Amino acid sequence: MRELLTLEQYQVELLALATPPSGPESVALADAPGRVLAAPVRSAVSIPGFDNSAMDGYAVRLADVTAVPARLRVVGDVPAGSAADPWAAPGECVRIMTGAPLPTFADTVVPVEHTEPNGDWATVTSAPTRCGAHVRRAGDDIEPGTELAGSGADVTPSLLGALAGAGVVSVLVSPRPVVAVCATGDELVTDGSQLRRGQVYESNSRALAAALALHGAIPVRADPVRDDPVALAGWLDAISPRADLVVLTGGASVGDYDVVRDVLTEAGGSFRHVRIQPGKPQGWAVWKGVPVISLPGNPVSAQLSYELFVRPLLDRMLGRTQRPWFTAVAGAAWASPAGRCQIVPARLTTATDGRLTAEPAHPRGSASHMVTSLARADGYVMVDAEATTVCVGDPLRARWL
Repeated sequence: MRELLTLEQYQVELLALATPPSGPESVALADAPGRVLAAPVRSAVSIPGFDNSAMDGYAVRLADVTAVPARLRVVGDVPAGSAADPWAAPGECVRIMTGAPLPTFADTVVPVEHTEPNGDWATVTSAPTRCGAHVRRAGDDIEPGTELAGSGADVTPSLLGALAGAGVVSVLVSPRPVVAVCATGDELVTDGSQLRRGQVYESNSRALAAALALHGAIPVRADPVRDDPVALAGWLDAISPRADLVVLTGGASVGDYDVVRDVLTEAGGSFRHVRIQPGKPQGWAVWKGVPVISLPGNPVSAQLSYELFVRPLLDRMLGRTQRPWFTAVAGAAWASPAGRCQIVPARLTTATDGRLTAEPAHPRGSASHMVTSLARADGYVMVDAEATTVCVGDPLRARWL
């Protein structure tokens, strides 16, 4: 009988297989999206780098516009990008555009909509509420030396914009691990041809390769390997010199034709039952120094097992900061299997009271073969093993897909 582990116990077992990231590599900012920082990035400049206007309007002295209406002579213009620093005497002002440097004489900006322009004159019709109104001060955002992101952070589009705005041109990132992914089984068809009785179209390797690429790996996707020990061992021999990690789907259970289990067990691998639904049969081995993770073959089981077991292992290999769980409340009621932690593909929405709610993405819940449930889902939720029912309003651990 297989050893029965909790989700957390099996995760710890797999994480021990992760090799730490090798030496970082420097990449240009344009090549950094989707990579994981291997070192903190700090700004070398202030942002903004100078006092500038937050509005199109007029640069003024507050003392000149405390009593309105106030009529001022316009003696200059400062467009965005200009290095000009025009001087204005008391009772005078300078026309200024958003982002343009604030002239030395000025301490406040009056938005153009609070004025009545008239040729070389402007009448201020609404007094500023304070000195420095509508002025962005140098360093308001960050000062030189401020950490923009720490080691382990993903280079997202938002972070990329902050790095570019700070003048960063390159970053140190973790090398991308090569992950080979292969589905196994005599029943799998890949070319879209007419299915015979007992055959199915292969989808696992495509979905997992896409997820691996999205999460920072270099996926190497193989055609399915049939249920033959010699064929599987031969493929593992061929791929292991090129891979940092191998992910297999199918053949991980206790059936007579579960070849993956037989081949990896003979190589010293370990197969477990994990207290989750779907995805109970799991296994791993080390093949010629390369970790091999064996996932169930049913599509929902395979993809949720990837999220729970392979993705954390990949994050460890990349040095990525661990993703947190968050809380969502059940927006519907459903049953959960006793003694097993249920993982449910879910639609996550914000309710009128502001709480994040979760409902199963498929009417059949988390049935392991319902591949469309993942297509309909934007996240997944976890139901504790002790629960047998989920009621509306129950708190659930959740993650985005």
